[in-house]
Amino acid sequence: MTAGSTQAAIARGVTLLHRIGAAPGDRVVVQLGQDLTTFGVLAAACLEGVVTVPLPADLPAAERREIVLDADPSAIVADPTLVRRDPAADVDVPVHATEPATLGALPGTDPSAAWPRTRPMAYTSGTTGRRKGVYVGVHDPDWGRAVHADELAAFDRRHGDHHLVVSPLYHSGPLRFALVTALTGGEVTVLPSFDAAGWRATLRAQRPDSVFCVPTHLHRLLALPDLERGDLASLQLLAHAGAPCPEPLKRRVLDVAPEGSVWEFYGSTEGQFTVCPPQVWRAAPGSVGRARAGSRIEVRREDGAVAAEHEVGTVWCHAPGHARFRYWRDPARTAAAWDGDAFTVGDLGALDGGGRLRLAGRPGDLVISGGVNVYPARVERLLLTEEGVAEAVVFGVPDEEWGQRVVAAVVPWPGATLDPGRLCGALAAQLRRAEVPRTIIVVDELPRTATGKVRRVGLAEAFDGTWDTT
Repeated sequence: MTAGSTQAAIARGVTLLHRIGAAPGDRVVVQLGQDLTTFGVLAAACLEGVVTVPLPADLPAAERREIVLDADPSAIVADPTLVRRDPAADVDVPVHATEPATLGALPGTDPSAAWPRTRPMAYTSGTTGRRKGVYVGVHDPDWGRAVHADELAAFDRRHGDHHLVVSPLYHSGPLRFALVTALTGGEVTVLPSFDAAGWRATLRAQRPDSVFCVPTHLHRLLALPDLERGDLASLQLLAHAGAPCPEPLKRRVLDVAPEGSVWEFYGSTEGQFTVCPPQVWRAAPGSVGRARAGSRIEVRREDGAVAAEHEVGTVWCHAPGHARFRYWRDPARTAAAWDGDAFTVGDLGALDGGGRLRLAGRPGDLVISGGVNVYPARVERLLLTEEGVAEAVVFGVPDEEWGQRVVAAVVPWPGATLDPGRLCGALAAQLRRAEVPRTIIVVDELPRTATGKVRRVGLAEAFDGTWDTT
């Protein structure tokens, strides 16, 4: 990375968009690799008001076709060395073949605005159902200025002037954090793919100020035998989200990272809910913090009434105007997501007396065993406090007597041996009978998306032949 390389990449991205004739409001599917040139294209589009639809280069053809038909783009930009099949197959959309070397050779063009006018129309990950596009529209630059100020305020302006990207840029979180740094003239470094040793080497060589990751990344980084406290010493902000962070892992990260740098948050492709700086988490381990400045969190019962403290209900966020979104070509789903200035993505949670939110999963995750509601997140949180448990996921499987029975899959820390009987006994001392897993299986890894989130759809099928014979 050289000085000014990030701004140069954005300027080349502007040139590319002009050459393919992309105008403000147009949608452009982007299937490129994981590098700075790709970030340049996506950032340039935000500034030019072009709505990109970023997709993994290796997305199966059938899924790509479904999204392309839904998004109705004016063009597709794709790296032909990475895409499995002609991205225009079965769709009538112009394709522009673009490789990093081609992008790197383009002359630069100054963006038409200093602040974003839109953001990518990311399609939700599909871990809990059909993919859907999240669209924010195209605005004037004042909208982008407000979004940028909101992001800076949420994390106490800790983004610094050098951000390291370790997660795929086609997801909203990694791009958002990198863009915050770039908009203030900072530099961005992009790992081509995630591996813990490569992350550590980059931390040592590049000394970035900030990074965004998921707990799986932290787990693998801390599992390195020669990780040193000094490897993370340059970080002002180590932000993590996307999945529950096991309490033992969180405490290890807090111990090795610079004081004040480890910030958790709760958000989604649709919008952001909470932030959780270290002191808030220490006061309420397992929570995801309080509402972001300018927002308000509310938990509602099924009848719409506000839930009591510690009562589980649907999480709603009263958000500022610049956080408004809609689901592309789906007015019914959009209407269901909004109530005035408040939106929900259907997650379940509870607020404590200090306004701190603790998540309980989604309605689709709920297991009903013998008429008792079992929230997997609650069981997972307790499993993750047990010695030797690195990761855990809880799900329901059909049961003739109980309707559903609870099953857990756990991953041990390197070198640890887990005894399912001991784990069940420990849970039985803390949970109701129906909540205790009837079966706990020990596995080497959990099924995941490209960003490291557990893929919850089809868990019973993924472990079939294991849970039903244990």
